[in-house]
Amino acid sequence: MSTSPFHISFDSGTLVVHVPESVRDTADAHLPGFVWDERIEAFRAQAIAYRRLITALTRDKIDFIDNAKMYPEVSLAFQFERVPFYYQSEAVEAWENNGGSGLVVLPTGAGKSYVAQMAMVRKQRPTLVVTPTLDLVAQWHLNLENAFHIHCGMIGGGTYDLQPVTVTTYDSAFIHMEKIGNRFGLLVFDEAHHLPTQAYALAAQHSIAPFRLGLTATPERDESTLSYEQLIGGVVYTQTIRALAGSNLADYETVQYEVELSPDERREYDEYRACYLDFVRKNHIRLSTPSGWGDFLRKTSRSTEGRAALHAHRAQRAITQQCSAKMQLLTELLAQHRNDRTIIFTADNETVYRISREFLIPAITHQSPIKERRDILARFNAGTYPVVVTSKVLNEGVDIPAASVAIVLSGSGSVREHVQRLGRVLRAAKNKTAILYELIAKDTSESFTSERRRQHDAF
Repeated sequence: MSTSPFHISFDSGTLVVHVPESVRDTADAHLPGFVWDERIEAFRAQAIAYRRLITALTRDKIDFIDNAKMYPEVSLAFQFERVPFYYQSEAVEAWENNGGSGLVVLPTGAGKSYVAQMAMVRKQRPTLVVTPTLDLVAQWHLNLENAFHIHCGMIGGGTYDLQPVTVTTYDSAFIHMEKIGNRFGLLVFDEAHHLPTQAYALAAQHSIAPFRLGLTATPERDESTLSYEQLIGGVVYTQTIRALAGSNLADYETVQYEVELSPDERREYDEYRACYLDFVRKNHIRLSTPSGWGDFLRKTSRSTEGRAALHAHRAQRAITQQCSAKMQLLTELLAQHRNDRTIIFTADNETVYRISREFLIPAITHQSPIKERRDILARFNAGTYPVVVTSKVLNEGVDIPAASVAIVLSGSGSVREHVQRLGRVLRAAKNKTAILYELIAKDTSESFTSERRRQHDAF
């Protein structure tokens, strides 16, 4: 088509293509997703268009100079012998057959990180692993250094060490990707359900990486978010908790207990509940809609009656979350499982700290310093601490292989959260049967919340 080549460069999370002036009017036919940028007299698109661009230019036999790609191949080899589970091999094959892109859905405890390591060995490309928390950054960092005997980089928590294999958080990735988006050939998104939001999606959109792997146990997402297909590719492989329980995961059972509020608790609950619902009805707030809770909060801020309704909402929840019957049943369950490693989950930090004080149990919340959190978990896994209590911090990602009992005192209506809490106790071990207890205050809003979060085949 042209005697002089197209010139491709990376610019702040975008790709810029300068084309010969003689073919400028027809060049866009070979540049899928690119638009003309008059400021620089070149075509521009988000960096994610790189693979499509190179494919199109190669197909159309267009000469080009690629100054965007700033990474070589690397040499990654496992430093230990390990036979993958059948589903791990199947997952990598499915991903490879989809062109090295897509989402792998495996239950918590099934070895998603090893799937990523296998993919890294397959592709031999510099790799950026993106995770939701600093705890997971540290976990991935250690695992990758042990697996490949390399110096693994880390970005986040005050550290900026860019290496051919680097681990970072979603927060750091979307901040720094404008600068490092051309330094990696493979992106691995751990807990990939975090990715399809307007902010975090930039971590995918501002990178040229032609190969992308998403890992999650809970792929469900809000309809308003971006799609996995746009950012990393669609679901290429799935295994369920039910399918792996008893073989690659521990056998498990889930037990629900409904407890009665005391007469005083019932009276207070009903009063607070009536105040809250009366305000909702008077103001025509539809809590079942995506904007319902936001509407409620906005309207409660405008009047004394509204502030009373907000207080009533919080008070009625506190009664159900901390009622005396739950605390008594918790005492009995802890005695019953005195020889088992147990995690107590709540919906709020106030309940966490109450349980920690009354039962002398180590607490982990988002306020816990990272060093303290790691120390508690290490002692828990070693058996020094048989029980820990937390709100949402341990819902996701953290490796707690010793845990076998989960007690859910309270939580949201999120299916993802409930599955993640179950996943914390499913790591396989000899003769292990995991148990998840769910404690529900009878004839309260918790009954509806429980029904919502159990809409999953694991339950």
